[in-house]
Amino acid sequence: MRYTVALTGGIGSGKSTVTRAFADLGIDVVDADVIARQVVEPGQPALQDIASKFGPSVLNADGSLNRASLRQKIFSSPADKQWLNNLLHPLIHQQTRRQLAEAQSLWCLWVVPLLVENNLHKLADRVLVVDVDPEIQLTRTMARDHISREEATRILAAQASRDARLAVADDIIDNSGDPAAVIPLVAKLNQRYCELATAAKQD
Repeated sequence: MRYTVALTGGIGSGKSTVTRAFADLGIDVVDADVIARQVVEPGQPALQDIASKFGPSVLNADGSLNRASLRQKIFSSPADKQWLNNLLHPLIHQQTRRQLAEAQSLWCLWVVPLLVENNLHKLADRVLVVDVDPEIQLTRTMARDHISREEATRILAAQASRDARLAVADDIIDNSGDPAAVIPLVAKLNQRYCELATAAKQD
């Protein structure tokens, strides 16, 4: 299996900025959020199963998944949420393994927002946490998603704590400042990961 670095961080931490910087250096990216969307695209068996279970209201007019409607349905039902997780998690896991196996770069970046929540950090060779102050997270999330401070605080509270993420980190990128400031940090880490991946191959 390709040497894998798991990248995580709370909402509004700037995971996408860091991910793009690695991708620009030619590193293959496997993104858990992208895969989660792919497994419920029109034509996928999982989408048919979801529509059969929850009814046509969870589909948009074009046949795609109405995420807001589905969220509403599972929000008040732990059993339905569990059913959905049981359906999707194995599919996401299977697709993740396939994409990691197909990666061509010397090492691979696995982007997993819920790495700590789902206790997945042990599946990676190394963990990189994108870290910012919670106040910055709130400000960025409110601006990006056009939501109230109260709503942003609620989302933040539902995620793993900053301390829990930092506890599993091998490397940390402070993304509090200008997005351009991460580029030299990413370049340095890429060099380090290439060395580690080469050493791992020789073992």
